[in-house]
Amino acid sequence: MYSFREDGSLTDMRETGLVEAARVNDISPLLVITNYAGGGFNSDLGATLLRNPSLQDTLIENIVNTIQVKGYEGLNIDFEYLYPGDRENYNNFLRKVVNRLRPLGLSVSTALAPKESKNQSGLLYEAHDYEVHGELCDFVVLMTYEWGWAGGEPWAIAPINKVRDILDYAVTVIPRNKIMMGMPLYGRDWKVPWVQGTFAKTVSPKEAMNLAARNNVSILYDDTYQSPFYRYTDSGGQKHEVWFEDARSVQVKYDTVKEYGLRGVSYWVLGNPFPQNCAVLQVNFTIQKL
Repeated sequence: MYSFREDGSLTDMRETGLVEAARVNDISPLLVITNYAGGGFNSDLGATLLRNPSLQDTLIENIVNTIQVKGYEGLNIDFEYLYPGDRENYNNFLRKVVNRLRPLGLSVSTALAPKESKNQSGLLYEAHDYEVHGELCDFVVLMTYEWGWAGGEPWAIAPINKVRDILDYAVTVIPRNKIMMGMPLYGRDWKVPWVQGTFAKTVSPKEAMNLAARNNVSILYDDTYQSPFYRYTDSGGQKHEVWFEDARSVQVKYDTVKEYGLRGVSYWVLGNPFPQNCAVLQVNFTIQKL
């Protein structure tokens, strides 16, 4: 994940080995650019770029140079928490990126906040124009996860009823074959009763199942959210509630991809042990590598 500085330069990365590993496995590596600074997505950094055409030109040339030097095959833009007034500025920046990269044979994609409607309010949503991104990009990643976020109350990470609400809107303005549905490969362990200002621990699906076994508790399943969960009490007497993904919940998500006729899924995040997912994936799809 690259970010950019106020002079249009890119932050530093040492990812050569990762890009080479991707190529050995016939995977197309994409450079990801964000407005991340100071430990989070930075609205002011986004505004600095999107309101300065000259700075945009500098950044785009730096991106092209890095893509060519490092051996990437495209760009994914993950700008989050942009000011609502920068919506059209973002659209125009995206047009410039596409016009510069597409003649070079490079793909352009974006990551979009999970919106249920065109004019959904909130700093996360308003500058993301589904229709324009769907028109300009080769594909978009819908970030359909994090309802059960670390700083919030216990809940399914990607409740399927909420995911479907996003898709119901998205398919009206974005071609279905351009939509990648976000899928979480993790779970969370909350202390309960939940207290404002506390944060849940992120756990892998494998870790979540092992934790249930160690505490000798049954794993339950919510039919509305199509997600497994359970509660346990630790050795110190603290109660916990855990939501995660399992073979059943990912099967429902893959069924949703097929039902809506989407391009595929986008995982967040790789590296969490979840062996069931690969087995279920292979039963459902033949992966097309480009």
